[in-house]
Amino acid sequence: MFSNNDEAAINKKLPKELLLRIFSFLDVVTLCRCAQVSRAWNVLALDGSNWQRIDLFDFQRDIEGRVVENISKRCGGFLRKLSLRGCLGVGDNALRTFAQNCRNIEVLNLNGCTKITDTEGCPLLEQLIISWCDQVTKDGIQALVRGCGGLRALSLKGCTQLEDEALKFIGAHCPELVTLNLQTCLQITDDGLITICRGCHKLQSLCASGCSNITDAILNALGQNCPRLRILEVARCSQLTDVGFTTLARNCHELEKMDLEECVQITDSTLIQLSIHCPRLQVLSLSHCELITDDGIRHLGNGACAHDRLEVIELDNCPLITDASLEHLKSCHSLERIELYDCQQITRAGIKRLRTHLPNIKVHAYFAPVTPPPSVGGSRQRFCRCCIIL
Repeated sequence: MFSNNDEAAINKKLPKELLLRIFSFLDVVTLCRCAQVSRAWNVLALDGSNWQRIDLFDFQRDIEGRVVENISKRCGGFLRKLSLRGCLGVGDNALRTFAQNCRNIEVLNLNGCTKITDTEGCPLLEQLIISWCDQVTKDGIQALVRGCGGLRALSLKGCTQLEDEALKFIGAHCPELVTLNLQTCLQITDDGLITICRGCHKLQSLCASGCSNITDAILNALGQNCPRLRILEVARCSQLTDVGFTTLARNCHELEKMDLEECVQITDSTLIQLSIHCPRLQVLSLSHCELITDDGIRHLGNGACAHDRLEVIELDNCPLITDASLEHLKSCHSLERIELYDCQQITRAGIKRLRTHLPNIKVHAYFAPVTPPPSVGGSRQRFCRCCIIL
């Protein structure tokens, strides 16, 4: 704490430009406090140049539309990044004022802003997160992409009203798109995603987890049109098969992360193709892929990615996996974590042997308690300890 005389002395000794530079390192709360010290500091603290990046998540319960409107009017063209994540009180009117005043916005996070419907008007926008904004429709997406053709990252996770037509607008107007999240957009099919693949050749990351209608046609389209693909998340897409992943692996050699959880039709054939054609693979989830066997893991352990790249492999609920798979992974020197929950044929001894070669690896596994021996009289039923607790 300091007095008015102290503040006046600082103002005399330090030029406004230097004070403004100091204020630029302060967070939102501190800037607001400084603005209350004096009129001079109010002007400096609320200068638009100090408000280029704003995250209001910590204040989400108190943020109403008028607050966003005031911010946009004060910051104007200075604002580059704004997160309104979880601000339930923000609606279309506030976003309309924001779009009119903040034309230079590059990153906008509207995750969980459920009052938002359709928005437009930020031509320099490169990254937009509207996850779980379930009132957004194809009309909003059409207006958005026509006005924001430079979009590089777009998250539509949980936008459940979106259909293929919305994706066709994206594919037609967003050639610079690098990252797209469509998780749990349940209505989309092959038609919409194929348009994305054909129009967005720079795509590097695609999440379509939970989009249960898609088939191998998507993997073929990715392989033919998106050679730079690094991340693919297709968990719970149960119609995908070895045929599609073969095409993908043979064409997308830069793949680093793949989430194939509950892609229940894939077999060791997919792992063989990945081991041959994807030398950069770092993270692979095969949880609930019940047809995967030790032989597939053997190929993966001998593949190009094994020695220096592979960091995480998830094998939860893969019932055919045994300790032999752990033997095949001993040479994966970069392996940091392995998931083995409910792999009934994995033993403690097998994990112990793996750790002798990879002492720093994190192994997540579960072993059912041992069934206690029968009582002396032999009349007591045999229950495992879990059953006794339950």
